[in-house]
Order: sequence, then structure tokens, then C-alpha cells
Amino acid sequence: MVVDGRRYTSDLIIRPDGVLDGWWRKEGHRLHLEDLDKALEAEPEVLVVGTGYAGLMKVPKDVREALSARGIEVVVESTRKAWRTYNRLVEEGRRVVAAFHLTC
Repeated sequence: MVVDGRRYTSDLIIRPDGVLDGWWRKEGHRLHLEDLDKALEAEPEVLVVGTGYAGLMKVPKDVREALSARGIEVVVESTRKAWRTYNRLVEEGRRVVAAFHLTC
């Protein structure tokens, strides 16, 4: 994935204040709420989760519900779709953070 002219090959989080590469999760293909701590520090109104190019990373219902309970809109898509959604939301002026799984 290329962000602002720089190529990233490991999972990453994009916040309004920059890119955090090397995003590591408790389980590689299952998202836990604590995996999003750095993303949530930015207090997004929308969180876009890219689940990998084949969409293999799972975002359990309890994680989605916990984010919704905090007032955060959650968009879960394969990474090949999620980056477009992220760019569109940024262009709309939304406070958006993205967490992208780049493989699988």
C-alpha cells in the first residue's frame, strides 16, 4: 500500500496525525478491541477496517458492538475496497481512522 508516496508492506493504522506501520494484533486473523488502542487514541467518528486483500481477517460482532457503543461508525471491507472508502471519507471531511491488514 502506498500512502503519501511511501510504500508499506506490513499492516498499518492511518490516523489524521500520521501512519503507524507494523500494526500487530493479538491474533493475526481475528481482531480484538485492544488491537485498536492506537487507532482509537485519535478519537475517530469512523473506523475503516481493511480485512486483507482476500478478506480473511475477521471482525467479531462484539468488537463492532463495542465500537458502536462508543459512537464510532465501523466500516469493515476487504482492504482492496477499504482504502477507497477511507479516501472518500477523508475527502468528505470526516474524522476517520483506518486499520489495514495488507496480506491475506
